[in-house]
Amino acid sequence: MAGAAKTPSPAGAAEQPSLHRVMGPWLLLLFIVGDILGTGIYALTGQVAKQVGGVVWLPFLLAFVVALVTAFSYLELVTKYPRAAGAALYVHKAFGVHFITFIVAFAVMCSGITSASTASRAFAANLAGAFSLDLGSGLGITAVGLGFMALVAAVNLRGVGESVKANVLLTCVELTGLLIIIGIGFWAIGTGQGDVGRVLEFKATTDGGSAFWSVIAGTSLAFFAMVGFEDSVNMAEESKDPSRIFPKVLLAGLAITGLVYVLVSIAAITLVPPDKLAEGETPLLQVVQAGAPGFPVELFGFITMFAVANSALINMLMASRLVYGMSREGVLPPLLGKVHAARRTPYVAIAFTTLLAFGLISFVGEVPALGGTTALLLLLVFTIVNIAVLVLRKDKVDHPHFHAPLVLPVLGALSCAFLVGPWTGRDPVQYTIAAVLLGIGVLLWGATVLFQRGARRKAAAEQPS
Repeated sequence: MAGAAKTPSPAGAAEQPSLHRVMGPWLLLLFIVGDILGTGIYALTGQVAKQVGGVVWLPFLLAFVVALVTAFSYLELVTKYPRAAGAALYVHKAFGVHFITFIVAFAVMCSGITSASTASRAFAANLAGAFSLDLGSGLGITAVGLGFMALVAAVNLRGVGESVKANVLLTCVELTGLLIIIGIGFWAIGTGQGDVGRVLEFKATTDGGSAFWSVIAGTSLAFFAMVGFEDSVNMAEESKDPSRIFPKVLLAGLAITGLVYVLVSIAAITLVPPDKLAEGETPLLQVVQAGAPGFPVELFGFITMFAVANSALINMLMASRLVYGMSREGVLPPLLGKVHAARRTPYVAIAFTTLLAFGLISFVGEVPALGGTTALLLLLVFTIVNIAVLVLRKDKVDHPHFHAPLVLPVLGALSCAFLVGPWTGRDPVQYTIAAVLLGIGVLLWGATVLFQRGARRKAAAEQPS
């Protein structure tokens, strides 16, 4: 490729079987919708309301617009290079700098594994609540979380077809939960309950700040609920005809989730005042109790449990495929690119990411400011990906692919970079966590480089003179 260094494929990569292409447009659509919905909307509605008051729907709408603009860049790249590895592959092709590629891959992988690990502990907590189990807050929750993560790994190892079918079921469950909220909210509105006027009320700031910056702060939180669309590009090698189906499916998935989020936000704020909605960790449960007191709240607890389970499954799918893809590109050791001959799944990458998740569940537990830190890391990645689109315009491929309008990658890079800054009102702890994670990435990159240099020297020494 002109203008970019290409990492040679690792030895033996050609002998590895390819991944199994089982995902048609409907499975891919459900994968995308399920990945975006996740746990974000179930947990963040109250926190966004705390920032902006009654216009809680506006930050979700703005987050949708930012995600949509960046999605056009991903569409151009995934149809141009329909292979696993996603953002890291695109950055590597654009800049050819091993360090940048590694850090991007590490940031995306880390966000996925951390989210999945936290979702596992949340699953354990919801399971305890649903069955009135006394697991405590320590070893019991950890043990159930580890068991759940092992189950996720087993489904992942079984095959992407089984994994995606499980995703279909879980997506339907979590989407049903949000549709229940929408139904309760608009039924209540139709019967004169609640206060529809709240949907246009901005929160009065006490520190003299403007409504504009309150909305920006809310958008930086709400963006976590929109991430997930980028995971689908890591499934490119397991999709049927990705260059053709990805554009319509990805845009449809974003549109569906964006609409659901806005409707859920309107229903929630109509029934529950913003200050009360911000209390506790189950804001949507308050909406159910306010709009339909007779609705079995235990059932909604089950739905929440399945929603976080879906987040864990999809994030571990993404993380393992990312590791596999980068191994095939020669950026990570070739061992991580091995594919099981019978199941056609990247079993070494699955084992590697699962072990990392076990470590997080066992020793870290709940990660502070998880949503904000995950969004922060991914916004950094999105900024670089939008720039990579512009750089790769000069690289021509021998098959038709999607072309994003030139202005969109520019707007995407600017908007994502803007939402990274401290002026958005981010909690400083998010920058601290991100810095620690990226610092670990730098150490791993250095170890990888030293290992590769040692392997080359050993090979050179063994050659006959």
